[in-house]
Amino acid sequence: MGLITGILGLPLAPLRGTVAIAEQLYKQAEQELNDPSRVRAELEAVERARAAGEIDDEQAAIWEDELVARLIAGRRQPGRE
Repeated sequence: MGLITGILGLPLAPLRGTVAIAEQLYKQAEQELNDPSRVRAELEAVERARAAGEIDDEQAAIWEDELVARLIAGRRQPGRE
């Protein structure tokens, strides 16, 4: 990086840092959202709610579909087994 480019780019340094932090936060949130153990725990909670009569079969099926989609998305992420 040249001297002129460095000087002209200096005002953008805080913005670049903010963007880098936002990207890291997004990645972390996505990893936690799609964590297989967390998704399994939520699937168990849906099943308990269904057994207790708190939700009907249709609602449970919708939630289960969303949770399974999250589980699949989590497995497709790079760096996951």
